Amino acid sequence: MKRAFEVRCKCSSTGARTGILQTRHGPVKTPVFMPVGTQATVKALTPGELLELGAQIILGNTYHLYLRPGHKVIKALGGLHRFMNWHRPILTDSGGFQVYSLATFRKIEEEGAIFRSHIDGSLHKLTPELAIEIQEALGADIMMALDTCIPYPSPEQETKKATELTTRWARRCLSARTRKELLLFGIVQGGMFKHLRTRHTEELLSLDFDGYALGGLSVGEPKDLLFEMIECCRPLIPDHFPCYVMGVGTPEDMVQCVSLGVDMFDCVMPTRNARNGMLFTSFGHIVIKNSRFVSDDSPVDPECNCYTCKNYSRAYLRHLFMSRELLAYRLNTIHNLHYYLGLLTDIRAAIRQDRFEDFKREFYSKRAG
Repeated sequence: MKRAFEVRCKCSSTGARTGILQTRHGPVKTPVFMPVGTQATVKALTPGELLELGAQIILGNTYHLYLRPGHKVIKALGGLHRFMNWHRPILTDSGGFQVYSLATFRKIEEEGAIFRSHIDGSLHKLTPELAIEIQEALGADIMMALDTCIPYPSPEQETKKATELTTRWARRCLSARTRKELLLFGIVQGGMFKHLRTRHTEELLSLDFDGYALGGLSVGEPKDLLFEMIECCRPLIPDHFPCYVMGVGTPEDMVQCVSLGVDMFDCVMPTRNARNGMLFTSFGHIVIKNSRFVSDDSPVDPECNCYTCKNYSRAYLRHLFMSRELLAYRLNTIHNLHYYLGLLTDIRAAIRQDRFEDFKREFYSKRAG
């Protein structure tokens, strides 16, 4: 059986690796960061700008697109790629986290998750079968199995019960799948309990998924626990499967996760923080609204060659942000995504040249200084 993922290069001293993930809309070089396009748009940017920034794949959201405009509408209009004019790979999450975090009312049953829309209060039931139906209608290159989201902290017995339900839902997702050309990933849960994480990883590995995500992380747990859970699960996943850590995160977190063998990331941080005036740089981050930038004629990051840094000063960006000009959100987003996507490009190069450990050391040293 031909696998969708192939490891191309491994670091000799860490778990870091590069690979190629084959999808219906082309290959994806890993490790990769996926900009979040929740409602069929990466906020403030056009698909053309995303391509110029180096985006290989973006993330869409099952929950939001199901509620508005509806997966049937998008399917009738030619699928999500045509709908949003993005013709590269798309990954869609299953909607489970949004039901957990956004719904005005929710109830988890064996059949699925019952919830009220955060938009109009209408009542819905998201089942594993419906989650797959929606994602197949959207035409996502990578679909995610529906899982139950486990808050932190949670008692062991409740965590065990929710994790077992995720396994049953995973089986139902596989049974509901009709489009084999669309990849389907399982999501490992288990809270912050190593034995539950280990058991769940092994259970999902016995099923016919194309890749595996580590879910239920970056939900408020201490950083050491985040990395501990990854170290617990990642070695169990065979090399021919991609490993995706959902919702992570900061540049520092991604570098550490790559060293543990993680291949895929997504996070709203670069785009959301851009709209809130936090800009990521090679030396840390800056908050552009701070008064010290009112007359600062330097670029956000002197080492950055993005459109924003080549053409605008910190003083101008601060002025735009304080004036609530729409251009502020665009320029800030261009810079932050350029930084994130560039970081992953540099990581891939460092792994290929077998100097990732040096890269990691220099990265942390620079940001600490």
